[in-house]
Amino acid sequence: MNRSLLDVIEMDLEDLTVYIDVYDSGLSRKWLVALDKLIADQYHLEKNYCFFGFADGIRDGEYLIKQINQSIQAINLSNIGYSIDNVFTQDNCINPDLGVNHDQFNYLHRYFEDLQGTSGNMSPYYTKAGPTIRWHIRQLNLLCHEFESWALSKKKQVEAPDWQRPSQLMCWLNSPRFILDDSDYELFGIESINRSTGGVFVGVNKAVGKHHWEVFHDEGRDSRIGELTTSTLKTQTEAAGDFDIEWANNPGNFYWQIENLKAFREWLITNNIDPEDKSLTIGHPQVGQVDLARSFRSTEYKDIWDQVSSHTNVHSINTSNASVTYDYNWSDANYMYKQIAKL
Repeated sequence: MNRSLLDVIEMDLEDLTVYIDVYDSGLSRKWLVALDKLIADQYHLEKNYCFFGFADGIRDGEYLIKQINQSIQAINLSNIGYSIDNVFTQDNCINPDLGVNHDQFNYLHRYFEDLQGTSGNMSPYYTKAGPTIRWHIRQLNLLCHEFESWALSKKKQVEAPDWQRPSQLMCWLNSPRFILDDSDYELFGIESINRSTGGVFVGVNKAVGKHHWEVFHDEGRDSRIGELTTSTLKTQTEAAGDFDIEWANNPGNFYWQIENLKAFREWLITNNIDPEDKSLTIGHPQVGQVDLARSFRSTEYKDIWDQVSSHTNVHSINTSNASVTYDYNWSDANYMYKQIAKL
Protein backbone atom coordinates (compact mmCIF):
# COMPACT_ATOMS: atom_id res chain seq x y z
CA MET A 1 0.00 0.00 0.00
CA ASN A 2 1.37 3.42 -1.01
CA ARG A 3 1.48 5.96 1.80
CA SER A 4 2.27 9.65 1.83
CA LEU A 5 5.51 10.28 3.74
CA LEU A 6 6.30 13.12 6.12
CA ASP A 7 10.03 12.48 6.42
CA VAL A 8 12.83 9.92 6.21
CA ILE A 9 14.81 9.50 9.45
CA GLU A 10 18.39 8.23 9.41
CA MET A 11 19.54 6.40 12.52
CA ASP A 12 23.19 5.33 12.78
CA LEU A 13 23.83 2.14 14.79
CA GLU A 14 27.63 2.36 14.74
CA ASP A 15 28.27 2.02 11.00
CA LEU A 16 24.84 0.56 10.22
CA THR A 17 22.38 3.18 8.94
CA VAL A 18 18.67 2.44 9.43
CA TYR A 19 16.25 4.44 7.25
CA ILE A 20 12.77 5.11 8.66
CA ASP A 21 9.90 6.25 6.44
CA VAL A 22 7.51 8.38 8.52
CA TYR A 23 3.85 8.02 7.49
CA ASP A 24 1.63 11.08 7.17
CA SER A 25 -1.15 11.07 9.78
CA GLY A 26 -2.37 13.40 12.50
CA LEU A 27 -0.60 11.41 15.19
CA SER A 28 2.56 11.09 13.08
CA ARG A 29 2.77 14.86 12.66
CA LYS A 30 2.50 15.48 16.41
CA TRP A 31 4.95 12.68 17.14
CA LEU A 32 7.54 13.95 14.63
CA VAL A 33 7.41 17.47 16.11
CA ALA A 34 7.98 15.93 19.55
CA LEU A 35 10.86 13.77 18.26
CA ASP A 36 12.51 16.77 16.58
CA LYS A 37 12.46 18.57 19.94
CA LEU A 38 14.06 15.61 21.73
CA ILE A 39 16.84 15.57 19.13
CA ALA A 40 17.36 19.33 18.81
CA ASP A 41 17.42 19.89 22.59
CA GLN A 42 19.68 16.83 23.12
CA TYR A 43 17.52 14.97 25.59
CA HIS A 44 19.18 11.91 27.14
CA LEU A 45 18.51 8.68 25.21
CA GLU A 46 18.09 5.74 27.60
CA LYS A 47 20.65 3.32 26.23
CA ASN A 48 20.10 0.93 29.16
CA TYR A 49 16.48 0.50 28.01
CA CYS A 50 16.83 0.20 24.28
CA PHE A 51 17.45 -3.20 22.64
CA PHE A 52 15.02 -5.84 23.89
CA GLY A 53 14.51 -9.54 23.30
CA PHE A 54 17.86 -10.37 21.73
CA ALA A 55 18.32 -13.84 23.19
CA ASP A 56 22.12 -13.77 23.08
CA GLY A 57 22.51 -10.10 23.88
CA ILE A 58 25.04 -8.92 26.46
CA ARG A 59 22.21 -7.73 28.76
CA ASP A 60 21.11 -11.30 29.45
CA GLY A 61 19.06 -12.83 32.26
CA GLU A 62 21.96 -13.18 34.67
CA TYR A 63 22.95 -9.54 34.20
CA LEU A 64 19.36 -8.27 34.56
CA ILE A 65 18.68 -10.29 37.74
CA LYS A 66 21.86 -8.87 39.27
CA GLN A 67 20.65 -5.35 38.47
CA ILE A 68 17.19 -6.05 39.97
CA ASN A 69 18.71 -7.26 43.24
CA GLN A 70 21.05 -4.28 43.41
CA SER A 71 18.13 -1.86 43.07
CA ILE A 72 16.10 -3.77 45.68
CA GLN A 73 19.04 -3.66 48.08
CA ALA A 74 19.47 0.10 47.55
CA ILE A 75 15.75 0.68 48.28
CA ASN A 76 15.86 -1.54 51.39
CA LEU A 77 18.89 0.32 52.75
CA SER A 78 17.31 3.73 52.17
CA ASN A 79 15.25 5.69 54.70
CA ILE A 80 12.00 5.84 52.73
CA GLY A 81 10.28 3.17 54.88
CA TYR A 82 9.60 0.50 52.25
CA SER A 83 11.15 -2.95 52.42
CA ILE A 84 11.15 -5.70 49.76
CA ASP A 85 11.60 -9.21 51.14
CA ASN A 86 12.31 -10.88 47.82
CA VAL A 87 15.54 -12.03 46.21
CA PHE A 88 15.45 -12.72 42.48
CA THR A 89 17.30 -15.76 41.11
CA GLN A 90 17.32 -17.72 37.87
CA ASP A 91 15.43 -20.49 39.69
CA ASN A 92 12.54 -18.32 40.86
CA CYS A 93 12.39 -16.18 37.72
CA ILE A 94 12.35 -18.95 35.08
CA ASN A 95 9.97 -21.91 35.26
CA PRO A 96 11.06 -25.48 34.40
CA ASP A 97 9.41 -25.08 30.98
CA LEU A 98 11.75 -22.07 30.37
CA GLY A 99 8.85 -19.63 30.65
CA VAL A 100 8.91 -16.51 32.84
CA ASN A 101 7.55 -16.89 36.37
CA HIS A 102 4.95 -14.16 35.92
CA ASP A 103 3.98 -14.25 39.60
CA GLN A 104 7.48 -13.14 40.51
CA PHE A 105 7.50 -10.31 38.00
CA ASN A 106 3.97 -9.21 38.82
CA TYR A 107 5.26 -8.72 42.36
CA LEU A 108 8.23 -6.74 41.04
CA HIS A 109 5.88 -4.51 39.08
CA ARG A 110 3.68 -4.12 42.17
CA TYR A 111 6.71 -2.95 44.19
CA PHE A 112 7.33 -0.34 41.52
CA GLU A 113 3.70 0.80 41.55
CA ASP A 114 3.71 1.07 45.36
CA LEU A 115 6.96 3.01 45.35
CA GLN A 116 6.31 5.43 42.51
CA GLY A 117 2.56 5.81 42.41
CA THR A 118 0.80 6.97 39.26
CA SER A 119 0.96 10.04 37.05
CA GLY A 120 -0.52 12.92 39.07
CA ASN A 121 -0.59 10.85 42.27
CA MET A 122 3.01 10.11 43.22
CA SER A 123 3.68 7.79 46.15
CA PRO A 124 4.88 9.25 49.48
CA TYR A 125 7.82 6.84 49.23
CA TYR A 126 8.85 8.41 45.93
CA THR A 127 8.35 11.92 47.31
CA LYS A 128 10.62 11.11 50.24
CA ALA A 129 13.31 9.43 48.15
CA GLY A 130 16.41 11.23 46.93
CA PRO A 131 17.60 11.20 43.30
CA THR A 132 19.59 7.95 43.58
CA ILE A 133 16.74 5.97 45.17
CA ARG A 134 14.27 7.39 42.66
CA TRP A 135 16.57 6.04 39.94
CA HIS A 136 16.52 2.60 41.58
CA ILE A 137 12.71 2.69 41.93
CA ARG A 138 12.43 3.41 38.23
CA GLN A 139 14.80 0.54 37.44
CA LEU A 140 12.36 -1.96 38.99
CA ASN A 141 9.89 -1.18 36.21
CA LEU A 142 12.43 -1.03 33.39
CA LEU A 143 14.25 -4.22 34.39
CA CYS A 144 10.95 -6.06 34.88
CA HIS A 145 9.95 -5.46 31.25
CA GLU A 146 13.46 -6.04 29.91
CA PHE A 147 13.85 -9.39 31.67
CA GLU A 148 10.44 -10.64 30.52
CA SER A 149 11.29 -9.72 26.94
CA TRP A 150 14.70 -11.42 27.09
CA ALA A 151 13.26 -14.56 28.71
CA LEU A 152 10.53 -14.88 26.08
CA SER A 153 13.09 -14.75 23.27
CA LYS A 154 15.37 -17.20 25.08
CA LYS A 155 12.48 -19.67 25.35
CA LYS A 156 11.55 -19.14 21.71
CA GLN A 157 15.16 -19.65 20.67
CA VAL A 158 14.85 -23.25 21.94
CA GLU A 159 11.26 -24.04 21.00
CA ALA A 160 10.41 -21.84 17.99
CA PRO A 161 13.44 -19.84 16.77
CA ASP A 162 11.48 -17.93 14.11
CA TRP A 163 9.35 -16.35 16.84
CA GLN A 164 11.95 -14.71 19.01
CA ARG A 165 10.79 -11.18 19.88
CA PRO A 166 13.63 -8.68 19.36
CA SER A 167 12.65 -5.01 19.38
CA GLN A 168 14.12 -1.57 19.95
CA LEU A 169 12.71 0.98 22.40
CA MET A 170 13.80 4.56 21.84
CA CYS A 171 13.04 6.38 25.10
CA TRP A 172 14.41 9.71 26.27
CA LEU A 173 14.54 10.88 29.89
CA ASN A 174 11.92 13.48 30.81
CA SER A 175 10.35 13.43 27.33
CA PRO A 176 7.78 16.23 26.98
CA ARG A 177 4.31 14.79 26.47
CA PHE A 178 1.46 15.75 24.21
CA ILE A 179 -2.21 14.92 24.62
CA LEU A 180 -3.88 12.33 22.42
CA ASP A 181 -7.16 13.37 20.84
CA ASP A 182 -10.05 11.34 19.45
CA SER A 183 -8.58 11.13 15.94
CA ASP A 184 -5.34 9.60 17.31
CA TYR A 185 -7.27 6.70 18.80
CA GLU A 186 -8.12 5.44 15.31
CA LEU A 187 -4.59 4.04 15.00
CA PHE A 188 -5.13 1.85 18.08
CA GLY A 189 -7.20 -1.34 18.29
CA ILE A 190 -6.75 -5.06 18.87
CA GLU A 191 -5.48 -5.73 15.34
CA SER A 192 -2.65 -3.24 15.92
CA ILE A 193 -1.21 -5.70 18.46
CA ASN A 194 0.23 -7.43 15.37
CA ARG A 195 3.34 -5.47 14.44
CA SER A 196 5.16 -5.60 11.10
CA THR A 197 8.90 -6.32 10.99
CA GLY A 198 10.57 -2.91 10.99
CA GLY A 199 7.35 -1.18 12.00
CA VAL A 200 7.79 2.08 13.95
CA PHE A 201 5.26 2.78 16.69
CA VAL A 202 4.56 5.57 19.14
CA GLY A 203 6.25 4.52 22.37
CA VAL A 204 5.06 2.59 25.39
CA ASN A 205 2.16 3.68 27.56
CA LYS A 206 3.02 6.80 29.53
CA ALA A 207 0.62 5.88 32.34
CA VAL A 208 2.04 3.76 35.15
CA GLY A 209 0.69 0.23 35.05
CA LYS A 210 0.20 -2.64 32.64
CA HIS A 211 -2.13 -2.44 29.68
CA HIS A 212 -4.93 -4.89 28.93
CA TRP A 213 -2.95 -7.16 26.59
CA GLU A 214 -0.11 -7.54 29.13
CA VAL A 215 -2.55 -8.32 31.93
CA PHE A 216 -4.35 -10.93 29.79
CA HIS A 217 -1.05 -12.70 29.11
CA ASP A 218 0.56 -12.32 32.53
CA GLU A 219 -2.45 -12.94 34.76
CA GLY A 220 -4.24 -15.51 32.58
CA ARG A 221 -7.48 -15.67 30.66
CA ASP A 222 -9.37 -16.69 33.81
CA SER A 223 -8.24 -13.55 35.64
CA ARG A 224 -10.62 -10.79 36.67
CA ILE A 225 -9.76 -7.09 36.72
CA GLY A 226 -10.68 -6.70 40.40
CA GLU A 227 -8.32 -9.49 41.47
CA LEU A 228 -5.08 -8.43 39.79
CA THR A 229 -1.64 -8.63 41.42
CA THR A 230 -0.68 -5.46 39.58
CA SER A 231 -2.81 -2.61 40.89
CA THR A 232 -3.24 -0.22 37.97
CA LEU A 233 -4.52 -0.64 34.44
CA LYS A 234 -4.82 2.67 32.63
CA THR A 235 -5.46 3.79 29.09
CA GLN A 236 -3.00 6.02 27.27
CA THR A 237 -3.97 9.68 27.24
CA GLU A 238 -0.53 11.10 26.48
CA ALA A 239 2.35 10.28 24.18
CA ALA A 240 5.84 11.61 23.49
CA GLY A 241 8.52 11.58 20.82
CA ASP A 242 9.60 8.15 22.05
CA PHE A 243 9.14 5.27 19.61
CA ASP A 244 9.53 1.50 19.27
CA ILE A 245 10.87 -0.50 16.34
CA GLU A 246 9.60 -4.06 15.97
CA TRP A 247 12.33 -6.40 14.71
CA ALA A 248 10.36 -9.63 15.23
CA ASN A 249 8.18 -11.45 12.73
CA ASN A 250 4.54 -10.38 12.41
CA PRO A 251 2.32 -13.19 13.80
CA GLY A 252 -0.94 -11.70 12.55
CA ASN A 253 -1.76 -14.27 9.86
CA PHE A 254 -0.98 -17.37 11.92
CA TYR A 255 -3.79 -19.44 13.41
CA TRP A 256 -2.39 -19.41 16.95
CA GLN A 257 -2.29 -15.60 17.02
CA ILE A 258 -5.78 -15.41 15.54
CA GLU A 259 -6.99 -17.71 18.34
CA ASN A 260 -5.03 -15.70 20.91
CA LEU A 261 -6.70 -12.45 19.86
CA LYS A 262 -10.09 -14.17 19.85
CA ALA A 263 -9.53 -15.31 23.44
CA PHE A 264 -8.38 -11.79 24.35
CA ARG A 265 -11.61 -10.33 22.99
CA GLU A 266 -13.60 -12.84 25.04
CA TRP A 267 -11.59 -11.93 28.16
CA LEU A 268 -12.34 -8.24 27.66
CA ILE A 269 -16.05 -8.93 27.28
CA THR A 270 -16.05 -11.13 30.40
CA ASN A 271 -14.49 -8.20 32.27
CA ASN A 272 -17.20 -5.84 30.93
CA ILE A 273 -14.82 -4.09 28.52
CA ASP A 274 -15.79 -3.33 24.93
CA PRO A 275 -13.09 -4.83 22.65
CA GLU A 276 -14.03 -2.36 19.87
CA ASP A 277 -13.45 0.70 22.08
CA LYS A 278 -10.31 2.25 20.59
CA SER A 279 -10.14 4.82 23.39
CA LEU A 280 -8.84 1.96 25.56
CA THR A 281 -5.62 2.44 23.56
CA ILE A 282 -5.03 -1.27 23.14
CA GLY A 283 -2.29 -2.09 20.67
CA HIS A 284 0.42 -0.05 18.98
CA PRO A 285 -0.25 2.96 16.73
CA GLN A 286 2.12 2.80 13.76
CA VAL A 287 3.72 6.05 12.59
CA GLY A 288 6.36 4.69 10.23
CA GLN A 289 8.25 1.78 8.74
CA VAL A 290 11.93 0.92 8.40
CA ASP A 291 12.95 0.59 4.76
CA LEU A 292 14.35 -2.92 5.23
CA ALA A 293 15.84 -3.36 1.76
CA ARG A 294 17.63 0.01 1.88
CA SER A 295 18.83 -0.42 5.46
CA PHE A 296 19.92 -4.08 5.40
CA ARG A 297 20.03 -4.99 1.69
CA SER A 298 17.67 -7.76 2.70
CA THR A 299 14.11 -8.31 3.91
CA GLU A 300 14.89 -11.70 5.50
CA TYR A 301 14.48 -11.57 9.26
CA LYS A 302 17.60 -13.67 9.95
CA ASP A 303 19.77 -11.20 8.05
CA ILE A 304 18.12 -8.29 9.86
CA TRP A 305 18.51 -9.87 13.31
CA ASP A 306 22.16 -10.68 12.68
CA GLN A 307 22.90 -7.12 11.67
CA VAL A 308 20.93 -5.36 14.42
CA SER A 309 22.16 -7.70 17.20
CA SER A 310 25.77 -6.73 16.43
CA HIS A 311 24.98 -2.99 16.27
CA THR A 312 23.20 -2.25 19.56
CA ASN A 313 24.37 1.29 20.16
CA VAL A 314 22.49 4.26 18.73
CA HIS A 315 25.25 6.65 17.70
CA SER A 316 23.24 9.37 15.95
CA ILE A 317 19.80 10.33 14.61
CA ASN A 318 18.97 12.74 11.79
CA THR A 319 15.58 14.04 10.67
CA SER A 320 14.97 16.79 8.11
CA ASN A 321 14.83 19.33 10.94
CA ALA A 322 17.21 18.08 13.65
CA SER A 323 20.27 15.93 14.28
CA VAL A 324 22.19 14.65 17.30
CA THR A 325 25.16 12.44 18.19
CA TYR A 326 25.16 10.36 21.39
CA ASP A 327 28.72 9.86 22.65
CA TYR A 328 27.87 7.67 25.67
CA ASN A 329 26.82 4.07 26.30
CA TRP A 330 25.01 2.12 29.05
CA SER A 331 28.21 0.18 29.79
CA ASP A 332 30.13 3.33 30.80
CA ALA A 333 31.30 3.15 34.42
CA ASN A 334 29.60 6.45 35.29
CA TYR A 335 26.43 5.93 33.25
CA MET A 336 24.09 5.57 36.25
CA TYR A 337 25.30 8.89 37.66
CA LYS A 338 24.83 10.59 34.30
CA GLN A 339 21.22 9.43 34.29
CA ILE A 340 20.63 10.49 37.89
CA ALA A 341 21.90 13.97 37.04
CA LYS A 342 19.49 14.16 34.09
CA LEU A 343 16.56 12.89 36.18
